[in-house]
Amino acid sequence: MLIDRSFLLIITLFCISTVFAFNNHTVQSGKWTDEYDRHFRKYSKRYFGPLFDWHWFKAQAIAESNLNADAVSHVGAIGLMQIMPDTFREISDKNPHFAEVKTPRWNIAAGIYYDRLLYRKFPTTPEQDRLYLALASYNAGYGRILNASRKLETNSPLWQEVRPYMPGETRAYVDRIIKLMEIPG
Repeated sequence: MLIDRSFLLIITLFCISTVFAFNNHTVQSGKWTDEYDRHFRKYSKRYFGPLFDWHWFKAQAIAESNLNADAVSHVGAIGLMQIMPDTFREISDKNPHFAEVKTPRWNIAAGIYYDRLLYRKFPTTPEQDRLYLALASYNAGYGRILNASRKLETNSPLWQEVRPYMPGETRAYVDRIIKLMEIPG
């Protein structure tokens, strides 16, 4: 009987690890639609420059909505980038051509524009950490990052220093985006 239980445990662990292995799709694995890629490319280039990897924002949209343009969260966030209506209004006041939050093109444009605003709030932080902090701010709010920076007594926070002060949802959100950006092997 002991052998049977051990065998069952091994089979169960194998099945669980197999499920996780097959669900480990990166942003470039081919699992995700390329329907919106032109918008991610265009607005990444516009707001972050031609050398910035636009896949970061596609990964963010996967983390936000699984690339579902019709997604609406329980708190009212809308679209691929899960923009709050008030945030979209503020952004579109500065960018009147951002027509409608429910339109994928403008939802992506507004999300990446907002990412840039957040990214610029960390001018003395190393580039990769700036991105992680901007993503965390997008999810949890800039105020949470600011409060963590104050606790750490730094003006140039690093993601790994700030991470313990973030809610579990935000840590998982940034981790998922980072995981989505891993090179498929």
